[in-house]
Amino acid sequence: MHNPLVSVIIPTKNSEKFLEKCLESIKNQTYQNIELIVVDNNSTDKTKEIAQKYVDKVFNRGQERSAQRNFGVENSSGEYVVIIDSDMELNENVIESCVKKTKSLENIAGIIIPEESFGIGFWAQCKKLERSFYVGVDWMEAARFFDKNIFEEVSGYDENMVSGEDWDLSQRIEKEGKIGRINDFIYHNEGKIGLFKIIKKKFYYAGEFTNYAGKNKDSKRFKKQTRIFSRYKLFFSQPKKLFKNPIIGIGMLFMKTCEFVFGGAGYFMEKN
Repeated sequence: MHNPLVSVIIPTKNSEKFLEKCLESIKNQTYQNIELIVVDNNSTDKTKEIAQKYVDKVFNRGQERSAQRNFGVENSSGEYVVIIDSDMELNENVIESCVKKTKSLENIAGIIIPEESFGIGFWAQCKKLERSFYVGVDWMEAARFFDKNIFEEVSGYDENMVSGEDWDLSQRIEKEGKIGRINDFIYHNEGKIGLFKIIKKKFYYAGEFTNYAGKNKDSKRFKKQTRIFSRYKLFFSQPKKLFKNPIIGIGMLFMKTCEFVFGGAGYFMEKN
C-alpha cells in the first residue's frame, strides 16, 4: 500500500509556551511517514531549541506567517503538506485520516480539519463555544491539508495577506479540485486570555483584512464571513448549545459584539 510522505509545516515566532505540546502531538500520530518542518521568524526565546529536539528541518525566515508557510512548503519533500500553527495540538489520527481521505476521493486538492479551542479562564470558554459553531460550516472553515503540487500551482498563500489568508487559499485551491473534510480534530490552545487581548487582536487583524476583502469582495463566502447578521444567525440557530451554560453563552455574544465593533473600527481606519 502506498503511504505518501506528508510534510507538516509549522511557522513559529517566540512560541516556546506551546510548541513542545504541538510537536509531541505530531510525533504521536498513528501515521508515521511524516516530515516535520519548523520555519521560525527570528525568535528570541527557546523556540528553536525546542524545535531541534523534534524536527527534521528548522529554518529561519522573517516576515509574516504566509511567507513562512510558503518557504516551508518550498523546502519540503512530501507529496502532501499540512499547515499547523504552533499553538495547536493534533488528535493522534489526524494525518492518517487525511491520507485515507485522499485515497477515498478522486481529484482531491485539500482537506478541512475541524478545530476546537481550549484554554484557561472565562474568555477561553467563550472562545471554545464560539468555535464549536463553525464546525461543518463551509464559509467559516478553511483547508489545512493540501496536495503539494496543487498548492504550488496556485502559488500557495498570498504573502500580501496577514488576515484572511487561510480563506483565500482554500477558495483558490477549490477551483483546482475537491475539498474534503475529516472528523478528527485539531485543538487550538488559547492559553489564558482576557477580553482586552481578544479585542486588540481583532482590531489588528481587521486592519489587515483589506487585501483579502479586495480580492474576494464579490464572493458569496466573503459576504457571509463579513456580515454580522450571518454570524448571529449561526449562533442562534442552535439555542440549546448557545445557552446550555447561560453565562458562557451571554459572555460569548458580548465578546463577539466587542470584536465586531473594534474589528470594524480597525478595518475602516486602515481602508480610509
